[in-house]
Amino acid sequence: MLALPDLQKAFAGYLSGGDGVDLARIVRGDSISAAARLRIHRHHVQQSLATALAATFPTVHTLVGEAFFGAMAGSFVVKDLPTQPVLAEYGAAFPDFVDGYAPARDLPYLPDMARLDWALNVAFHSPDGPRLAAADLDSIAPDRLLGLALDLTPGSALVPSAFPIDRIWQASQPGANGSQVDLAAAGASLLVGRRSDDAAFVALDAAEAAFVTAILGRATLEAAAQAAFAVEPAFDLSTSFGRLLALQAFAALR
Repeated sequence: MLALPDLQKAFAGYLSGGDGVDLARIVRGDSISAAARLRIHRHHVQQSLATALAATFPTVHTLVGEAFFGAMAGSFVVKDLPTQPVLAEYGAAFPDFVDGYAPARDLPYLPDMARLDWALNVAFHSPDGPRLAAADLDSIAPDRLLGLALDLTPGSALVPSAFPIDRIWQASQPGANGSQVDLAAAGASLLVGRRSDDAAFVALDAAEAAFVTAILGRATLEAAAQAAFAVEPAFDLSTSFGRLLALQAFAALR
């Protein structure tokens, strides 16, 4: 008889594609053999996880179809089982897996679509705390304001891509008009964040993306503006900062 830790390790190994010989010796069989019972359980777990991944990565699922996604998710599941009980937290490694998945090599935009799906999932399940408003800054002197290091709202992320992933996402939504997306069009940098009851993204230009990247790295507003100026000397800090404030992209001051 295996000790509990060894049993758990053996079972996890079997779910990840192991032969399950040790498990079969201690699983009771009757009209269904021990090996068959284990196969049924592995199939159920893999199918359940693949279904969860389809819900977390709906754009990827729509783009490639049920059969392709099922095969891809099945390959991922045997390499990366959940470590947390909440399935909404499962799939962080899936975009990188898609990037290296040989059958998807002719879909070079697919890893970035998976990153966008994951960012939307993270934002949606993040806490919706208080937001920074323009009125909160009225009493702060301009020189002190430039020295602040602001936080974006919890779960926010910047998803850059060489492909027009915003248009691909829109074209894949239910009810879309089915228009073709020019993959050779300019890429996109999308700021993903939590909304009141959903998650959404907004496209940023190159200078704004540099500004937000610096903010995510805990830079001050002045340093973030310098990063944007390095990309676009005509960057307008007041306009871009005001736009982000209007989008409620910043967490309230501590």
